[in-house]
Amino acid sequence: MHYPWWYVPHLTAPMLIAVVSVVHVLVSHYAVGGGLFLAVETGHAYRTRDREYLDYLHGHAAFFILLTVVFGAITGVGIWWTIGLSSPLATETLIRTFVFGWATEWVFFVIELVSAFIFLYYWGRLSENKHIAIGWIYATAAWISLVLITGITAFMLNSGRWAMDPAAQNFWSAFFNPQFIPQTVARTGGALLLGSLYVYLHTSIFIRGERLRNLIASRSARPALLGAIMIATGGVAWYLFLPEAAQATLVSSAVMNVFTGVLLSSTLVVLVMIILGPYLNPGWLSPGFAGLLCLFGVAAFAAGEFVREAIRKPYVIHNVVLSNQVLPEQVAELQKNGYLNGGVWPRAFIAERFPQVTADDRIDNKILLELPSKDRILVGEVIYQHHCNDCHAARLGYSAVGPLLQNRSREQVLATVLHLNDNYSMPPWCGTKEEAELLADYLTTIMLPRPAGIRPWEKSGSDSANEESGGKK
Repeated sequence: MHYPWWYVPHLTAPMLIAVVSVVHVLVSHYAVGGGLFLAVETGHAYRTRDREYLDYLHGHAAFFILLTVVFGAITGVGIWWTIGLSSPLATETLIRTFVFGWATEWVFFVIELVSAFIFLYYWGRLSENKHIAIGWIYATAAWISLVLITGITAFMLNSGRWAMDPAAQNFWSAFFNPQFIPQTVARTGGALLLGSLYVYLHTSIFIRGERLRNLIASRSARPALLGAIMIATGGVAWYLFLPEAAQATLVSSAVMNVFTGVLLSSTLVVLVMIILGPYLNPGWLSPGFAGLLCLFGVAAFAAGEFVREAIRKPYVIHNVVLSNQVLPEQVAELQKNGYLNGGVWPRAFIAERFPQVTADDRIDNKILLELPSKDRILVGEVIYQHHCNDCHAARLGYSAVGPLLQNRSREQVLATVLHLNDNYSMPPWCGTKEEAELLADYLTTIMLPRPAGIRPWEKSGSDSANEESGGKK
């Protein structure tokens, strides 16, 4: 409540986080899986004295570093930039809770960078054993980074005892949360699978010789299949250790049903294609086949990330920070003293624009209701931007409120505001009755009218039948 709000029209700021994050995840998992591929296969090429394979791996290492280190670092910085602006309270909470974890992750990230560049730029200048060792140092550091980040992102989905027991509020309790092991298994499997898909695509485009292409296709099929098994195992455990509200959202939401269907069907298609193609018939690996395989893999990953992010509601961090950037323990105070009085920036705006409603640096909610209609709507918009825009666009865009409230009366809109958490995926209303009135004034201006072509029945069929029977049942 003590941060300004970053407004991104139509898309909403949190959805921008999702876009940047999905792109980064598709690269960062390749950084792990591709690192393991290079470490294992470089050792194999040295042992078998396969000079052609070594030359290919040298070129693949350059592609790998360009994509994961350069582009991956840019998108990683992009995540910090977007979460800092879009979800500042949650970002602050994660930094304070996991400062030791973040610091450790940065150490391993530096190890990744240094070892990756040594692995590429000292190719042929190091002894075989040292070169292989550098490759394994990179692969190990990359996997440890994945584990550290997973502990933090898993905490956001299920904080476990940490949020409910003050005695358990330490780094280790937060890190080893109920979702940690399932997500670590699933993400490690995802790294192996996605790494193989990138390798298939790169190999199919840049290798013309059938022997080498078939060799890579066959050898990369094993980690891909292992990755698929780990994804399935971790995915089942992930569902079992979801909070009850998240499980309910996953089952009841039509959007979640669709994305879960995309995730499961795309994963199944990838598994079947790998078995029928690289595992049993390495010669099938063509640019078209590899491109299609990679497309289905990306679809599965993107759908999985969307589902994981979306089912956290009504929280950004489970039981710790609500989706409207309010701490659960602040709700009662805000409902008593006013949402606008709970934050520096909304209060400053109202005090500057309408000094007559403030006294002793406090906003008098009752006087706000005496403002002219135009000003009431403006105040309602301010409340909307800070209380609702974390999840909803206004009239048009992602989860826009205008269509959601279509054709409702003002009384219905007001009742919806006052009882937001009747829908368990919504946070509670965090303001006074007067502020709810102001928000309702604004919402009625962006609410869409009743669609044309629908007959405006005044009474339901059961009411009409009851009247015809004289009210008897």
